[in-house]
Amino acid sequence: MPRSTRPKSTLLGAIVKWGLVLALAGVIALSIAVALAYRDLPSFDEMKRSPNGQSVEIKADDGTVLASIGPSYGEWLSYPEIPATMTNAMLTVEDRRYWYHPGVDPIGIIRSLVVNTMRGNKAQGASTITQQLARNLFLTSSKQYSRKLREAVLALAIERKFSKETILELYLNRVYFGGGAYGIDAASRKFYGHSARRLSLEEAAIIAGLVKAPSRFSPSADAEAARRRAATVIAVMVDAGRITPEEARAADPALVRFTPQGRAAGVRYFTDWVLGELENLTDEANEPLSVETTLNAQGQAWAEAAIRAEAPKGSQGALVALARDGAVKAMVGGTDYVRSNYNRALTARRQPGSAFKMFVYAAALESGITPDDIYEDKPVTIGNWSPKNNDGRFAGPVSVKQAFALSINTVAVQIAEQVGFDTVAEMARRFGISTPIDRQPAMALGASVATVFEMTNAYATVANGGQENAPYAITRVVTGSGRVLFSRAAGDTRQVIAPVIAAQLTQLMQAAVEQGTARAAQIGRPLAGKTGTTSSNKDGWFIGFSSGLTTGVWMGRDDNRAVPGLAGGRAPARAFAQYMARAVGGTPPEALVTEFADETMLLEPDAESYGITPDGTQPMDGEPPPADDAPRLDQNWLDQTLKEPPPQKPPQGR
Repeated sequence: MPRSTRPKSTLLGAIVKWGLVLALAGVIALSIAVALAYRDLPSFDEMKRSPNGQSVEIKADDGTVLASIGPSYGEWLSYPEIPATMTNAMLTVEDRRYWYHPGVDPIGIIRSLVVNTMRGNKAQGASTITQQLARNLFLTSSKQYSRKLREAVLALAIERKFSKETILELYLNRVYFGGGAYGIDAASRKFYGHSARRLSLEEAAIIAGLVKAPSRFSPSADAEAARRRAATVIAVMVDAGRITPEEARAADPALVRFTPQGRAAGVRYFTDWVLGELENLTDEANEPLSVETTLNAQGQAWAEAAIRAEAPKGSQGALVALARDGAVKAMVGGTDYVRSNYNRALTARRQPGSAFKMFVYAAALESGITPDDIYEDKPVTIGNWSPKNNDGRFAGPVSVKQAFALSINTVAVQIAEQVGFDTVAEMARRFGISTPIDRQPAMALGASVATVFEMTNAYATVANGGQENAPYAITRVVTGSGRVLFSRAAGDTRQVIAPVIAAQLTQLMQAAVEQGTARAAQIGRPLAGKTGTTSSNKDGWFIGFSSGLTTGVWMGRDDNRAVPGLAGGRAPARAFAQYMARAVGGTPPEALVTEFADETMLLEPDAESYGITPDGTQPMDGEPPPADDAPRLDQNWLDQTLKEPPPQKPPQGR
């Protein structure tokens, strides 16, 4: 027996021995790293003077400054001047064991690992206040492990060099609280109009609650969300023993009154988006930046005015305008940025109603159906579903053009069933609709959801002869010292549909404006477009193009309740006309391309890889290829895009 156990004992001993050696080596390496960081740390006075945050100037296409975004600072408060309520609130929500750990909290790290492992995501962080200070002063917000290691080393060094009180003083005077405010005094003056020296418990709780999500809980963006977050902070303070239950009951965040904020222009919806895009273009985090964009400042003002003037009471509106090269010329994400910074142009997913029929008819035209083909407007039943027309009547035989112009539901459903609901869904995918697409029959009437940005880009592709130019906003990024960090080259393009199909779709859309549901959108020059109205008048859309500019307008309520009288051919069409009449008013009118004589342009040159020919049959051996200059559909993109996610349960209603 001893002989058989000796090898195992020897192996275990070796593992323990080398484990201790490696642990000792790690401790020595960490000690050396901390010592080096300690040596290089600036003094307290230097850290007080060092800049925090980066100024960014965003410009319109003519050089007009749209927004100057950068840090603002209040008075520096020494540790004794900081109210105990503020210190207690911050320590409670950010670092309960602050007074006991050496800069890194092992207990917090273990707890974070356990919670995140159980939940399967990064639900809980473990950064101490000292680590946050190190990151804010010396590092970026990268989530790489190497950055986290440097952060931990710096935190240990800071704790060796400065007292706990000094570290708290630095942190509370430098942390970011949203709205450009750095430090508790800047935040107090911005939100309450007074010095942080006299912060109440409720006010301190609101400020402490901002650190995790300055934008979401900012009083300037959502006062009620800030108050709810403060109530949570106060409850946690009781649980941590920082305040008594009696003090908590006496504190009422609902009584806090915020200083009125300047009415930020609606252009902030656009500039917020640009800031997000900027992070993908450069990692410069110190030098001031000048960001040149595509937005037209005057056109943006017209767009905002049109949405404010036409959006029904209690509802919201959004607008996106794209030039033919994909440049974003106007973006409105809501009627009031100060009341709600939620960008409905980019983020809100709403049912497009009949505006979705463009994909139905694109699939139909590509399958060989023509604008002059006749269908009968009659009662239709598919399974247990019987679509109805808006007026409840049936017109009998109508052409495809008439059916589109008058937005006849029964014909759209018949056509979608004929070409295949999967084919329609795949067509929407080709046009860039990224949201899940319901493949039930109701999808032909816009039962799925999409964003204003995606829908506008799809219509812009039709306006551009079936070729998509990827939308963009930033043209150039320059540092304060004149160093060019980014300069836009020619953008990506892809042929989504053949020019002849785009011309036929334009013909249908022109009829909708001149003879159909979109007459209110007319602007006195050639125009093509389509209305969209969902059941119970919850959403109203108009999307159209003229003279090289495509604009999409949506209106509805955030809570998805019905809006009496809302229809795509009313308020959205009027808002479109108000904006477009001015936006293209100084340019020569352009004729719409509604005819395309060369039928060989129907398909791409490599049609065999797509599996279809002009008559819809499989290609024959020896069939001559089309001309080399014919437009090509992006087959690789199609293959990836048409990997459809599992369909969702179809929504109820028509």
